[in-house]
Amino acid sequence: MTVPGGGAVVVGVDSGGSGIRVAVARADGGTVAEPFVSREPVRTGDRGIEARHLLEQLVPAVRRLLAEAGAGAPAALALGAAGMATLGDDLRAELPAALARELGVSRLALAADAVTGYTGALGFRPGAVVAAGTGLIALGTDLSGWRRADGWGHLLGDCGSGAWIGRAGLEAALRAHDGRPGGSAALLRRAEEVFGPVAELPGRIYPRADRAAVLASFAPEVAGCAGGDPVAAEVLRAAARHLAESAAAVCPPSGQPRLAVTGGLLKLGEAFTAPLAQELTRCLPHARRTTAEGDPLHGAVRLAGALAAGPLPLPQDPRLLRVTVGSGTLPGTAGNRPSAPP
Repeated sequence: MTVPGGGAVVVGVDSGGSGIRVAVARADGGTVAEPFVSREPVRTGDRGIEARHLLEQLVPAVRRLLAEAGAGAPAALALGAAGMATLGDDLRAELPAALARELGVSRLALAADAVTGYTGALGFRPGAVVAAGTGLIALGTDLSGWRRADGWGHLLGDCGSGAWIGRAGLEAALRAHDGRPGGSAALLRRAEEVFGPVAELPGRIYPRADRAAVLASFAPEVAGCAGGDPVAAEVLRAAARHLAESAAAVCPPSGQPRLAVTGGLLKLGEAFTAPLAQELTRCLPHARRTTAEGDPLHGAVRLAGALAAGPLPLPQDPRLLRVTVGSGTLPGTAGNRPSAPP
């Protein structure tokens, strides 16, 4: 469990839509091997995320990283996975025994990627984190329970996300094409430059499995028009309101909780970040806004390091965060309350 020079070794894993990342680190901090990166996403089947496919990638990668570090079995492993909350039944059923057998892991944390994203951004402090990219989800905790808001996908929610902004911008373009109120000639020109004749948009977008990403690809065009087009500027202000409302729904209502916004939406620039700052101040005057300290892989390593030292200082939840030690479940020091409804 140690590396040359002393210190327990832990493993952090980030599994998402673009593949998996694995890091080996000392339990007290410090990476001891270059992270492994796979661009092959873990498959999803009838039982949700396929544990067997994940193990086929994860076990050889961890063995190789441990060998490079000169380490034995890890003191703890934490895995954050996109879809864990709704599609993680197979992972929760299969991984504890499989990782104990293949890697000697006896202390394991299985988490939704929103939890590892939270831990990477804020550590083990009370607060809220909004992950805003193609989609949008907010997660908060007072260290006794979790609250989640949105993350319902581009058809039912993800309000204020890149896909939401892109769709709203294309709607404004189509309104201008039709001669309806609320249209934007500037966005119509941009839409035709990017996608071709807007009359063909439904056929170009609806059949695609990646339509959320296609919609989000138009968000930078909306931001590019916002300086001189009031319709585009209002789309970004509305997105900022939605994001701030999701943050307020999950943030602890008292004290001085931390608040971090992460994700690619911040790259839209001042046309978005300026109204966002205003809306966050309006909705969360008591929260202390901070820059995220790290990403979800960093959060997984943090979780593993804390688990190696003892009970996690975060609340467990049947779907968001589950810890096993040996053959049993280890309650977190913050209790074992279910998360509040969004």
